[in-house]
Amino acid sequence: MTIKRLGVLTGGGDCPGLNPVIRAVVRRAHQAGITVVGIRNGWKGLIHGDTVPMDLNSVSGILPKGGTILGTSRTNPYKKPEDVKKVLDHLKKLQLDVLIPVGGDDTLGVATKLVQEGVKLVGIPKTIDNDLSATDFTFGFDTAVNIAMEAIDRLHTTAESHHRIMVAEVMGRHAGWIATYAGIAGGADVILIPETLIDLDEVCGIIKQRHARGKDFSIVVVAEGAQFKSGAEVTREQKLDEFGHVRLGGIGDVLGKQIEERTGFETRVTVLGHIQRGGSPTAFDRVLGTRFGVKAVELVLDGTFGVMVSLQGNQITAVPIEQGTGRLKTVDQDLYRIGKIFFG
Repeated sequence: MTIKRLGVLTGGGDCPGLNPVIRAVVRRAHQAGITVVGIRNGWKGLIHGDTVPMDLNSVSGILPKGGTILGTSRTNPYKKPEDVKKVLDHLKKLQLDVLIPVGGDDTLGVATKLVQEGVKLVGIPKTIDNDLSATDFTFGFDTAVNIAMEAIDRLHTTAESHHRIMVAEVMGRHAGWIATYAGIAGGADVILIPETLIDLDEVCGIIKQRHARGKDFSIVVVAEGAQFKSGAEVTREQKLDEFGHVRLGGIGDVLGKQIEERTGFETRVTVLGHIQRGGSPTAFDRVLGTRFGVKAVELVLDGTFGVMVSLQGNQITAVPIEQGTGRLKTVDQDLYRIGKIFFG
């Protein structure tokens, strides 16, 4: 099969490294004589036929930029049967021989269903949460960890100066990779993740023990999706996005109040939120995004479809796309055990 036209889209939450991917796809495709069509705003762009031509000038200078020049959305075409038909119709009208969707579990979940509809595609995994199975790392994660680590470093100095407990809430809906990596790298005294229910007695006990040995400040890192064993509730916004996810956030405030009430120590809360997703990507994420983009086009040239690119060790390979979305990758408990050695 001769590939003449290729479509690329970015879906779900933005993250650092998306533009390096787009740049790599366009450059490698141009080298092979393939025309690239940029699809705006994720799957919404294919529903509405909203596209932009991509050439070398389109991607010039975008390597260090965060976000995505194509825009993104959390649109789920499978919420309405007519939207799936629109996606398939626009793929034909645009004469796209193959599609490269870039996204996380939701975006690639849609891609997995489209493969069953006969669409030829190669997926590229993206999420700062690093919770996609079948790949060791996703781009965006390293940048998010470094941003969170720097914030923790800064919180250390003000916590020590004012003799306070500082709670840093970081992203992580179902998996605590950012909290674990940033917490270990930033020297957090307690790290709380979705994989392990929060024991408030244990947390407050660690903080009290620190004070007893003369450490009158503490840093607590908590992932936004963490849950309490008992004794505290987090009110979640009930409105769901198109993939059925509630908007998270708020656990840091509840945790901070509980710590202050139980220990008597002044406690302040910092919610990093979307700061972790913004800004320029790290060198690691620029290189990984570039490698993913190049590999995706080369898989297209080889006629390999229905797969996603994957980092295995230091090699970029391909795995069936359903492997990337079928199972959540949670924090390695041995890594978390290492982090716990430094609690208190």
